[in-house]
Amino acid sequence: MFWSMEENRLIGRSGNETLMIEGWGKNALRVRATQYPAFTGADQALEEPHQEETAIEIGESGATVTNGKITAKVTDFGQITFYREGKVILDEYYRQFGSNSKHSPCLQIMAREFKPIYGGDYQLKLRFCSQEGEKIFGLGQYQQPYLDLKGCTLEMAQRNSQISVPFALSSRGYGFLWNNPAVGQVTFGKNYTQWEARVTEELDYWITADDTPKAILENYTAVTGRAPQMPENLLGLWQCKLRYRTQEEVLEVAREYHRRGIPLDVIVIDFFHWIRQGDWAFDPKYWPDPKAMVEELNAMGTRCMVSIWPTVDKKSVNYDEMRRKGYLIRTERGGRQTFDFQGDTVIYDATNPGARDFIWEKCKENYFDQGIDLFWLDEAEPEYSAYDFDHFRYYTGPNVKVGNQYPKLHAKAFYDGLVEAGSQDICNLLRCAWVGSQKYAALVWSGDVYSTFESFRDQVAAGLNMGLAGIPWWASDIGGFHGNVNDPWFKELIIRWYQFAAFGPVLRMHGDRGPHDIPSLDPGGSYGGGFSFTGQPNELWSYGEDVFAIFKKYLDIRLGMKGYIKSVMEEASANGSPALRTMFYEFPDDPQCWELSEQYMFGPDYLVAPVLYEGQREKEVYFPAGEWENIYDGSIRQGGGFATVPAPLEEIPVFRRVKK
Repeated sequence: MFWSMEENRLIGRSGNETLMIEGWGKNALRVRATQYPAFTGADQALEEPHQEETAIEIGESGATVTNGKITAKVTDFGQITFYREGKVILDEYYRQFGSNSKHSPCLQIMAREFKPIYGGDYQLKLRFCSQEGEKIFGLGQYQQPYLDLKGCTLEMAQRNSQISVPFALSSRGYGFLWNNPAVGQVTFGKNYTQWEARVTEELDYWITADDTPKAILENYTAVTGRAPQMPENLLGLWQCKLRYRTQEEVLEVAREYHRRGIPLDVIVIDFFHWIRQGDWAFDPKYWPDPKAMVEELNAMGTRCMVSIWPTVDKKSVNYDEMRRKGYLIRTERGGRQTFDFQGDTVIYDATNPGARDFIWEKCKENYFDQGIDLFWLDEAEPEYSAYDFDHFRYYTGPNVKVGNQYPKLHAKAFYDGLVEAGSQDICNLLRCAWVGSQKYAALVWSGDVYSTFESFRDQVAAGLNMGLAGIPWWASDIGGFHGNVNDPWFKELIIRWYQFAAFGPVLRMHGDRGPHDIPSLDPGGSYGGGFSFTGQPNELWSYGEDVFAIFKKYLDIRLGMKGYIKSVMEEASANGSPALRTMFYEFPDDPQCWELSEQYMFGPDYLVAPVLYEGQREKEVYFPAGEWENIYDGSIRQGGGFATVPAPLEEIPVFRRVKK
């Protein structure tokens, strides 16, 4: 390669490739490569200001770039190896003549592979050598029980209950961001790691090296953004179900909580409170006075949240204007429909600034001006009838090239609107996210998952990996979304799920509770707020007095911890630390903590061991060194090993770290 230094950046040129390496934040480097004459200049997820002191050296056989604790050494052939204070942490995978590999060069495999797409951009593959014993975490949310992602192949695409946030945290002391919103795939293979983008103009990734996972996450969120402070009035109970159909149903539930003396922070109004998708307004037949409803809720100490779908029915009052202005996602072939649930709909284009302004202005007029300042941005992936990603085109390009950032820009539309309108206690609920969504007050939940213990176990791994991907506000539907209250295991499942949720960012009751045998309000209708179905009751008292007693016990525990939970959320805002933390996040020097996937730390002080199997009444728990106090009886246990502890149905193991 021919080397030069331009504006404190190392530039290497060879053939059609230009390689650029520069310091970007604390102990971090950004690497870009292109086959085009120039780089795009897009920062993608690296949007926050950054400072660093980078040292660059160019020698006869290569070059080095050092920024604090991380160094990149590049051979004259162009192969990059990364070091943390002199120790190799990651190196590119080459099997090519001229590389420094000791393996067969005849394979002619290059680490950075740009494969031209006929008439367009490139399909990109990036390969790194696999390291024996390495563990990989983060990457967002996948419906699988694996916390350690080594050996996994992950689709980098957004789906209902799947969230691609392509930041990986390694046990070798580095964090790696695939800074590309294209649909793709990553494989953490035993032989090598491979990152892929289906359509892109350039290679772009960011890597940081530091001494602890906490320091790595702090470096990462410094350049991608951190969550604001979670409003304190959202740290208690949230009540939701599919679906409250009328204004009176909502008020009666809130009044019952008030009569029972149970604080209710939020009550949520789900879909089809509107007439047609894309109206973004209440159906006046069933919601005659939203402002009065909100005023009564607020008087009881309850905030109101409404569901917003990104879908626009072709018969909506807003469809024609949005189509004319180019505010809707386009299809590459055939008809315009993108989603077909209870209507012929097209999804609005969140990558278009004009479309973002449009949806916010409608929601401001019809909800915010009525007193509602919490928004449930459902289907934020967005959800398609079929996930044929190459079939959809956005304002900023084809879905396969830019689509993974859609949920982040959708969150931005409402966050920016609320800020401009003067709102201060901002928190919006979304079903999807991308790198940086956290800075737009995105509380992400895990989607429409099934009501089974198998699915429950998946959510624990999902929540922990979301936190390590930089998304500290995360939750799941207590009891799962798709379930039937008559299933023999359901009561036990919802108890165990509720106990888990009590030690998390928010405590939110939600789910589609079958059987669906409740008559419609408008049996002959085909649209509007009355025709759609509703599920069984889902309030704390809906499952019998025995279940209610357990729910109330854990709500009281949570309310007693509000000051602590507030401090956990303050730390998330200050340095990017998640609320749900893997054991190794707090105890990185304990090798056993890197092996644990079914217990976690809630903030820095509480060890939580959720019960994840039907019929389980005891659990093996690992206690790191130190003293641990049982939160139920105050007994002290010495750490430094495993112990089997009781887990009756009314309790899960929870211990507080005793600090001296």
